Amino acid sequence: MNGTAAQEAIVRGVMDRWKTAVDAHQPQQVASIFTEDAVFQGLHPYSVGRQGVADYYDSQPIGLAADYRVLETRRLAQDVLLGYLGVDFSFTDRPAVQVTLSVVLRRLGDQWYIAHYQVSKLG
Repeated sequence: MNGTAAQEAIVRGVMDRWKTAVDAHQPQQVASIFTEDAVFQGLHPYSVGRQGVADYYDSQPIGLAADYRVLETRRLAQDVLLGYLGVDFSFTDRPAVQVTLSVVLRRLGDQWYIAHYQVSKLG
């Protein structure tokens, strides 16, 4: 696997875990994918830490689902990766919301976590 393919595989591994927890409406499981001091910016005011992530996803409606596409990856340091994604959040009662998402992943031990999450709604 070349560097870019390996980076994308890492990003997909983390984001697949995120998607599974989001789709299942498991806010605490979503939060466990983030570092203890993660900066989280969804479409509401930002928070720092896992509790803010859990609160954000707990406030989301049942039936929310996320489909993502990896657009770009960059290795920022030995144990730090940037992922830039397109994400479609679908709902049971309203049109989907299309966003772009930047994540910074950090490896802690043998596991990768989201240390920074920034959503942008374009257009």
